[in-house]
Amino acid sequence: MIRPARPAEAPALAALVERAYAPWVPLVGRRPAPMDDDYAARIAAGQAWVLEEAGAILGLVVLEAAPDHLWLDNVAVDPAGQGQGTGRRLMRFAAGEAVHRGLGEVRLLTHEKMARNIALYTRLGFVETDRREEKGFRRVFFAIPTERLLAAG
Repeated sequence: MIRPARPAEAPALAALVERAYAPWVPLVGRRPAPMDDDYAARIAAGQAWVLEEAGAILGLVVLEAAPDHLWLDNVAVDPAGQGQGTGRRLMRFAAGEAVHRGLGEVRLLTHEKMARNIALYTRLGFVETDRREEKGFRRVFFAIPTERLLAAG
């Protein structure tokens, strides 16, 4: 089930993100931004959602509503559960949230060295919209119409 994260779960979310992003640190050369996010603040703002099964948090998604799109700030899957469709379920959830909020597009970014992520987003139908350096990171920006993301999931 996917549900809003609870305040007491902030440390668990931070730990999950730490595990999920740790393999990228050597490639990127520094900690990816989600590793240093404030998950207590994200939860308080209603932006953090978790996929939970049998009492365990398998993944999370951080969503921010903008006037014309839903910003998918972070999607992270516990490494122990990767390759089991958890990421796709979270992406479908994000698309459903965009529909629920009346937003016709989902946008996100990833680091340009995260080729596996770029390939996944491309397979799901995201279109690259920009590449630029921002906050010391070489970022690749993507967008997809909400309905297309729902169909891809």
